[in-house]
Amino acid sequence: MGRIVLEKVRKAFAEVVVISGIDLVIEEGSFVVFVGPSGCGKSTLLRLIAGLEDNSGGKILIDGMDVTQAAPAKRGLSMVFQSYALYPHMNVAKNIGFGLKMAGMPREEIDRKVANAAAMLNLTDYLNRRPGQLSGGQRQRVAIGRAIVREPKAFLFDEPLSNLDAALRVQMRLEITRLHQSLKTTMIYVTHDQVEALTMADQIVVLNRGNIEQAGAPLELYERPKNLFVAKFIGSPTMNIISGATAARYGAPTIGIRPEHLKLSTTSGDWKAQVSIAEHLGSDTFLYVDADGIGPLTVRADGDFAVKPGDSLYLSPDPTRLHRFDDKGDAIR
Repeated sequence: MGRIVLEKVRKAFAEVVVISGIDLVIEEGSFVVFVGPSGCGKSTLLRLIAGLEDNSGGKILIDGMDVTQAAPAKRGLSMVFQSYALYPHMNVAKNIGFGLKMAGMPREEIDRKVANAAAMLNLTDYLNRRPGQLSGGQRQRVAIGRAIVREPKAFLFDEPLSNLDAALRVQMRLEITRLHQSLKTTMIYVTHDQVEALTMADQIVVLNRGNIEQAGAPLELYERPKNLFVAKFIGSPTMNIISGATAARYGAPTIGIRPEHLKLSTTSGDWKAQVSIAEHLGSDTFLYVDADGIGPLTVRADGDFAVKPGDSLYLSPDPTRLHRFDDKGDAIR
């Protein structure tokens, strides 16, 4: 259970088209991440699947059933929001079990489901606390627990970690990934953070202006971007993009090379450059350089690479890792 199919799904607000006729298959048990810049339509697409927005066109099928006109409660999905949406006057146990209580489930069954979800999310010791007595990460786990007890066909996450600090985001990212491995339930996750997408997803769907630019496995998008938009969006630091005479020497109007695919030398190489900034991060050093006749580039080096601003060095791109793009920005295979 949990296979979701979108057929020509479209959404417009008056004359403004937000989703432009999307076709997409989300396989049962997969972890799919919608990613893209602000305003690309990723949250709107999630809300269309949830039934919180009405389609302007197309169909949504869940396990083969057309749910396009079905109410959210009839779709068998659970949604986790950015804002947690917990009841401040209820303790953790009551927050997790509230939806089951409203559905008329027997008290004993509610208690059993709440206890199981709490154990899974390391919340057992907090069941009698109220949300105001919890950390941000614990509150987000309560919101996830409320979704788990409903035993949905799929979980929908709308930027659930954006309110957390950096350390908590990493922790919760791991917890959600472990949860997916344990439950094996379909999960659709919206984020603007492509690092989250790369580390969590089975499949990434890159959206731009209401269209799917590319959908595929994380490494597929990283190693074989379909176009310049995907090439520049996926990866941190972003891919270096070079146009003009230098690119033409490599057989394309535009070429791309990732920071880790530039070989460094202090004596010789294809492109001479001067270091502007060196960021030493322990395991890695990121160099921001100005290359003669090319412009700014980013280079990833070993953490112990000895360099300082103003130093000169030489760069040589790995020819097997060059990405070539035509005049329209599409990848040349």
